[in-house]
Amino acid sequence: MNFQHLVHQARRHSGVVPRERRLQWAAGQEPEALFITCSDSRVIPSAIAGAEPGKLFELRTAGNMVPEYRPDSASSEMATIEYAVLQLGVPEIVVCGHSHCGAVTALTARGSGLDRLPAMRNWLGVPDNGEVRTVTDPAVRSESQQHVRDQLDVLEGYPFVRERVADGRLRLHGWFFEIDTGNVLRCPDERTGADFLPL
Repeated sequence: MNFQHLVHQARRHSGVVPRERRLQWAAGQEPEALFITCSDSRVIPSAIAGAEPGKLFELRTAGNMVPEYRPDSASSEMATIEYAVLQLGVPEIVVCGHSHCGAVTALTARGSGLDRLPAMRNWLGVPDNGEVRTVTDPAVRSESQQHVRDQLDVLEGYPFVRERVADGRLRLHGWFFEIDTGNVLRCPDERTGADFLPL
């Protein structure tokens, strides 16, 4: 597929979606979940979850990273989480990691391959101390699953998230998408080091 194919699809898009559906979407959105996942082009939230437009409020970041809660900083990621929870009132948040993740590979290798990507190094929080580790599993499965757990912990540091989880208005979920198998696994509720389970 080349870019011209994308242009062709965009030109015909208005005729693909029925008018009634477009008017329904124009009236507003009531997504069922905030879906936080990686920017990786192989990870398609609506395809993974089988969701129609309007069902997922998506936040795509390099490495499905959730920034620490700092309300005075200008962060589109933090603003997206805030809007989804406080304005849209989503009842579910999914943090979805994936296998073969370049960001998690860079984290595991302590920044190897990030020499020309200082913004990425800073976003991932990789120290620039020259220490490099070898990545033994190119799919970085266990590291990516631990990374999902870590992002869920960061998310619970948001006061409005923590408050709604405590009173039952919001539930957090950790998912892991295996690119090579197509399987989706879930993080155990206790979030210990236990293996992810079939969804």
